[in-house]
Amino acid sequence: MPSSNPLTSPLTDWMGFLGRSATGKLKRPVRRKRYGRGRPRRDEIEQRDHDLLVGALDHFLEKGYAGATVDAITHSLGMAKRTVYARYGDKHGLFKAALQRAIDDWVVPLDQLQALECADLEETLLGISRILVARMMSPAGLRLIRITNAESYRMPEIGAYIYNQGGRQIILHLSDLFRRRMAPDPTDMPDLEDLAMTFLNVMLGPARLNAWGLVPDAAAVEKLTRQRLRMFLLGALPRRHRPRPSPSKTPRRQ
Repeated sequence: MPSSNPLTSPLTDWMGFLGRSATGKLKRPVRRKRYGRGRPRRDEIEQRDHDLLVGALDHFLEKGYAGATVDAITHSLGMAKRTVYARYGDKHGLFKAALQRAIDDWVVPLDQLQALECADLEETLLGISRILVARMMSPAGLRLIRITNAESYRMPEIGAYIYNQGGRQIILHLSDLFRRRMAPDPTDMPDLEDLAMTFLNVMLGPARLNAWGLVPDAAAVEKLTRQRLRMFLLGALPRRHRPRPSPSKTPRRQ
C-alpha cells in the first residue's frame, strides 16, 4: 500500500543518492553573466529574475539551504543583494521562489494529460506513463528531486509543498480517470486516490532504475513501462475488464 506521506510519494522518493546527477556526479553551478548598470528593459528584468532563481537553486543544491547565503548567490550572479530582498524578502523567500520555478519547469500541464485520453484505457495510461517517466528523467525532474531529498529532512514542509503544487493535480486527474473508466460501481473499487498513488509508484519504477544506471536505454525503459502497466491493470481492474494475457509462444503439448 503506498504511503500517504507526500514526502515518501513517488514524486519525491526515487532518488536515493542525494545531490547527484543521473550519472552520480555532483553538478557545479554554472557561472552566469554579470549584469551592467542602468535601467533594464522589461525583458531584461524577466531574464534576470529567471537567472536569479535558476542560479539560486544551483547554489542551494551545492551548499545546502543552511550553507547558502544571499551574499554568495548574488555575488556569483553579479546582482545586488537589494534586488533579492526587494523581490523575495529573505533567503527563505528566495528558496521557495526557486523551488516554485523548478516545480513549474517539471510539472506536466493538466491539459496535456487530458489530451491523452482515448477509447483504449491501456493506451491512455501508457501515454500518461511515458510523459511522467520522461519528466522524472529530465534535468528539471532531477533538480527537483535532488533539492527535495537534500532539504526535506530539516524542512518537512518542502515535500508537502511540492506535492500540493505539482503532484496533487496528477493524483486528482488519475482518480477522475479511474472513476469514469474503471469504477462505474463505486463499491467495486478501492479508494481511487490510493489507487492513483499506487499507479505512480508502479509506473515510475523505470525512471528510478534509469537514474541508478540499471536500465541502459530508452527501449528498455519503454519495455518496463509496458510490463508494469499490464501488471497494474491486472491487479486494479475488476476481473471482467482485465486485459487478456499475451498469447503464449510455447506450443501446447499434444
